[in-house]
Amino acid sequence: MAEMYIRVAEEENEEPMEIPSEDDGTVLLSTVAAQFPGACGLRYRSPVSQCMRGVRLVEGVLHAPENGWGNLVYVVNYPKGRKMDEIDASSATKIKRGDQKTSDLIVLGLPWKTTEQDLKDYFSTFGEVIMVQVKRDVKTGNSKGFGFVRFAEWETQGKVMSQRHMIDGRWCDCKLPNSKQGPDEPMRSRKVFVGRCTEDITADELRQFFMQYGEVTDVFIPKPFRAFAFVTFADDQVAASLCGEDLIIKGVSVHISNAEPKHNNTRQMMERAGRFGNALFQSSFMETL
Repeated sequence: MAEMYIRVAEEENEEPMEIPSEDDGTVLLSTVAAQFPGACGLRYRSPVSQCMRGVRLVEGVLHAPENGWGNLVYVVNYPKGRKMDEIDASSATKIKRGDQKTSDLIVLGLPWKTTEQDLKDYFSTFGEVIMVQVKRDVKTGNSKGFGFVRFAEWETQGKVMSQRHMIDGRWCDCKLPNSKQGPDEPMRSRKVFVGRCTEDITADELRQFFMQYGEVTDVFIPKPFRAFAFVTFADDQVAASLCGEDLIIKGVSVHISNAEPKHNNTRQMMERAGRFGNALFQSSFMETL
């Protein structure tokens, strides 16, 4: 049985996209939402009355009108009053995709051996690539473990950001770099807090482990030992990408979080330290910042 498609557009006057239907002629709302994030239904203009009509939706399944889907163009419904910050930035709904410009994406966790040509060959499978770059140390020429890529099409950029990527045997992430800060915004920290460390994990081992994500400029383990450490990266994007992660080092699960500057959220840091129930730990924690 040949696969059937219906024509769906975000607005009536836009070029439609063909969405596949199921074998029974229905269309899954999840199929529509995969192409139009945030979609909650479909509507169409009746050829007879010229009024907009809603497509019947039952438990996530869209049912064809009485006379079938036909060759009509179906328009996506979105929740009323939805805000841009409720939808992933990559979808940027209600703004014409053709009007959106692509951005440089940061590629985190690159293997040391990955070259610009390797990056271009991999990402070209998603769409036209207009720029790739592997960041390297100016003195040694060695990779810093991250790079950048830029695509010609907005849709391609969104697709790439929505998934993880296996490049040269390692999982990598593609994200939008943080926007540059204004004069009134605090500096982003290049330092991360590594909690739940064990006493047998050395500074050299931490350095070697975290170098897979980017250039490490400093590793600090307080003495006497307090079950935590700080790791500082050359690039704040790398530090930001690791915050909130649980990583395995020498068989131990450690938790990575922000190491905010002392003038920024001091009380929050004290509360975090205090949860360990050790006043000496709290004092040492503050002295390291």
